[in-house]
Amino acid sequence: MSIRVAIVEDNDQYRGTLAQVFAEAEGFECVGDYATAEDALQALPRVNPDVVLMDINLPGMNGVECVRRLKQLVPEMQVVMLTVHEDTDNIFNALAAGATGYLLKRTTRAELLEAVREVHRGGSPMTPQIARKVVQSFQRPAPAPDATAELTPREREVLDYLAQGLLYKEIAHKLGISYETVHTHIRRIYEKLQVRTRTEAVAKVLKR
Repeated sequence: MSIRVAIVEDNDQYRGTLAQVFAEAEGFECVGDYATAEDALQALPRVNPDVVLMDINLPGMNGVECVRRLKQLVPEMQVVMLTVHEDTDNIFNALAAGATGYLLKRTTRAELLEAVREVHRGGSPMTPQIARKVVQSFQRPAPAPDATAELTPREREVLDYLAQGLLYKEIAHKLGISYETVHTHIRRIYEKLQVRTRTEAVAKVLKR
């Protein structure tokens, strides 16, 4: 059986070229092409293609929002973005909305046909540089742990006042505690943060 493909693309010439590619390729059938997301949302649940190729920049509703709504209507429908955008935000917004793959428009005819075959087989085709960005996003170093996490609420208050430049006696007055108690809190703060001076302690709190 042929793979039934639909196209959502506002550029008339490019949409026509894509439609012709799938109409002429063996094992494929172009079952619809649409210039707007709104038209696609009305027609696609009824046409029920196997794979939808979706642009991002569309007049009116954009392609990412169209994917989100389409997946709500027909969860099993497979959508592959076909776009010029290769920035991380668009990639992840599209994938989060429910897109199964992400291809750039410079993808060759042969690569495009193979990508549609791949998504129909259950894969998630991506242009190589898009796949690299996805992988890199998972390789970013984890954020450093909050150095102040082990402090008690009172110790956090004392540290915040230290960061504001208050003297020990001013902190004692603010909190209604003795000078000696403030000194004890600060000693414990230094121990927990592994610092030896007010400046080092304040640097830690500013990194929270």
